[in-house]
Amino acid sequence: MTTATTSTAPGAAAEAPAPAPAFLLPVIALCTAVTAANIYLAAPLLGLIARSFGASPSSAGWIASVAQLGYAIGLLAFAPLGDTADRRRLVAALSGLAGVALVAAGLAPGLPALAAAVLVACAGTVVPQLLVPLVAERAPADRRGRHVAAVVAGLFTGIVAARVLGGLAGQAFGWRPVFFGAAALTVTVGLLTALLLPRETRPRRRSNPLKNIAGLPRLLRSSADLRAACLRQAGLFGAWSSLWTTLSLLLTAPQPFHLSTGTAGLFGLFGLTSTAVAPVSGTLIDRFGPRRVVTAGYVLAALSLPLFRLGGHRIWALCAAAVLIHAGLMAGQVANQTRALAATSMPSTANTAYVVSAFVGGASASALAGPAFATWGWNGVCAIAVAAVAAGWFGGRGNGSVRN
Repeated sequence: MTTATTSTAPGAAAEAPAPAPAFLLPVIALCTAVTAANIYLAAPLLGLIARSFGASPSSAGWIASVAQLGYAIGLLAFAPLGDTADRRRLVAALSGLAGVALVAAGLAPGLPALAAAVLVACAGTVVPQLLVPLVAERAPADRRGRHVAAVVAGLFTGIVAARVLGGLAGQAFGWRPVFFGAAALTVTVGLLTALLLPRETRPRRRSNPLKNIAGLPRLLRSSADLRAACLRQAGLFGAWSSLWTTLSLLLTAPQPFHLSTGTAGLFGLFGLTSTAVAPVSGTLIDRFGPRRVVTAGYVLAALSLPLFRLGGHRIWALCAAAVLIHAGLMAGQVANQTRALAATSMPSTANTAYVVSAFVGGASASALAGPAFATWGWNGVCAIAVAAVAAGWFGGRGNGSVRN
């Protein structure tokens, strides 16, 4: 990541950052992948965890929800500190916290202790949301989209790795060594990243997490561009979440596919589409601006929806739809996040508002998708996805300026 030219958000004080190593951006992307993987680490291991403790799979299933809760807590408590604190120390401290908690998870004697450790580990795994604003701040204006895309690609790669490689490693070595390995990676890569981060030149000041949280609605009211980015990504993430969280139910049902859990899990590999699309999206943002790329993302997501409905009976349609929805989600993610980071003079706090909004959109759609599948089948899930895309598009259309 080059720092020769610094672009700041409107109203921000100019910085004169020290030169960063040329390999800093790849290291940041790697750190993002490793830490983001921790959020989804338990999901492919739930069956092994349940058997280990002599519990039913359903009783262990809430561990995955606890991971999401921990991440939400970390977003609200730690991510806004990126505007006021020394990010080198913050990244190191959070990486250490997550590493210790992951070791505790690997040593957990029962489900309650495991849940508590996972909660803490995921609260400390918000390092990516500290690094994305830093990258956007220090990237040259004509390459900001590409730099943000590199970090976001790392995040999605980590999610895919956790779901696919985590399950394979757990099957081979057991679930406890997976947590120990994740702890070692998190601490090693996190400390390396902290050492390489440029020194802060801005004056540091005290920050009150509760005050930061209370200020998020005011920040959203003050920036139409930020509101548009939040609403647009909430719609895309809601559509993706509703489909992806219930897809395994469709694939493993007796009719029409009757796939094994392991085979159904390989559908997670379609998430690699996101990694491939990210750099392309970043280049297009730098050339044409984020609004056009967001529109392209919505077009791809809309095209995937009839294919998902057809996929209720045709496996090839599901595969094609999975590629399109991931491409659309990634295009929207990079473009909307780039727009959100440039919308105010407090990029870390704006990023918190953005990620929390996307998280709420995804969680809400997922919560509706389960009952919809039970009542109306796969068509009901597709209807939820259509509603999410429509809400995100028309909600975002009413907010934001005419500029890119």
